[in-house]
Amino acid sequence: MEELQINKKAFQINMDARIYGTFAEIGAGQEVARRFFSVGGAAGTVAKTMSAYDMTFSDAIYGHSQRYVSQARLTTMIDHEFNLLLERLDRKNGAEKTFFVFADTVAARSFRKHDESHGWMGIRFQRAPRAPLNEIIIHVRMLDQENLQQQEALGIVGVNLIYGAYYLSHRPENLIASLLDDLKPGRIEIDMIKMSGPEFPGIDNRLMALHLVTEGLTNAALFRADGEVVNAADAFYKKSLLVERGSFRPVTLLTNDMLDCAKAAFAARPDAGDEEPEILMEITMKNLLSGGELDMRDFLDRVDLLTALGRTVLISNFGEYYRLVNYLTHYTGQPIVLPLGVPAMVEIFEERYYHDLEGGILEGLGRLFKKGVQLAVYPWQKPGGDLVTASNFRVEPNISHLYAHLLENGFIKPLEGFHPDYLSIRSSLVLAKMHAGDPTWKDMVPEGVAKLILERGLFGIRQH
Repeated sequence: MEELQINKKAFQINMDARIYGTFAEIGAGQEVARRFFSVGGAAGTVAKTMSAYDMTFSDAIYGHSQRYVSQARLTTMIDHEFNLLLERLDRKNGAEKTFFVFADTVAARSFRKHDESHGWMGIRFQRAPRAPLNEIIIHVRMLDQENLQQQEALGIVGVNLIYGAYYLSHRPENLIASLLDDLKPGRIEIDMIKMSGPEFPGIDNRLMALHLVTEGLTNAALFRADGEVVNAADAFYKKSLLVERGSFRPVTLLTNDMLDCAKAAFAARPDAGDEEPEILMEITMKNLLSGGELDMRDFLDRVDLLTALGRTVLISNFGEYYRLVNYLTHYTGQPIVLPLGVPAMVEIFEERYYHDLEGGILEGLGRLFKKGVQLAVYPWQKPGGDLVTASNFRVEPNISHLYAHLLENGFIKPLEGFHPDYLSIRSSLVLAKMHAGDPTWKDMVPEGVAKLILERGLFGIRQH
């Protein structure tokens, strides 16, 4: 029963006389092409299959590459194969066929290596004979422990991708939701997708990245200030990270002050190195769903504001900080600093948030405070005016010695050099003033932010 839906998809494609193309697969067998052969009728779909495993052969065909499992290598493969397809078949079949090239380059599990099992997969396709080209690129992480299971999962995802390109491209959200059809949870993660071409008019790949998270295909998605969706393994490789979590609805003077103080504290670390840390602004799904339903316009407003300020945005499904740290340390061994306020510290040291862990709060904090990870704590002003800092922060008596250990050994860092005038600023207060028509909200956001909000009509605000 597991293969029934995927086999129906492959057979439907084989029976569609328009669809014809090339499969080029490197790294885990020709699993996608095999699906089409196994259901019958593949002669109507497959112009060529190939797999150049040996690097010398691969280089002779596609040119030398620094990284064989990369988006750049995948693009080279697709370019080469599509050019060949047109050169050899366009005159003969171009008037009746919609050509495609499917390619993947994968590092699957082997008996020699047990490294990260991942790969790049993509399809370039026409929707009508000799029509302009469209493209879908995805990055997958294979979570099965056995090589054969990984190969099977890749074959299923590949068929789902080709089927989605031809039959679901008019509904990109449905295409994304279908990519793991016939796969049980925990086998494949898709953490990046990029769609382009006339079949995707007005596509916003930032929204597609959000859909990957909301549909459960991944726990986190990442895009840069220019809107380019990127893969975490490439973006974080050997980089130190500075990650600020927030609603950013909108960015305030306090938001930027916390980041500036954290940057200064990071630069003073003995392990800081010469390079600036990669700065990420993280928005959690919990925050996006705080209003009950996901508001796509509100999401894009926040992202537009952050990216206009040159920030990289991380969308995640990590409620607890230790889960965020586990994700980040999977991709880099360099220092990670998490600037946060005292209210977030309260949650981190609440035992009730660790009931699902066998070791309780001790296990949770052990997962959080890995080597090189530091909480950079911005002070909080009580309504009466008293200041709470990391130094005078109080936890329950039974973990007070543990907290003192973390503070004394630099796992928790009190931030200094902050602006006292910013301590009373809250995003919720700024937003309330904006909607009430109180112009003093402009004094609570960084220079240029108010102008951006008004010019672009963010958060439902219009300039009068």
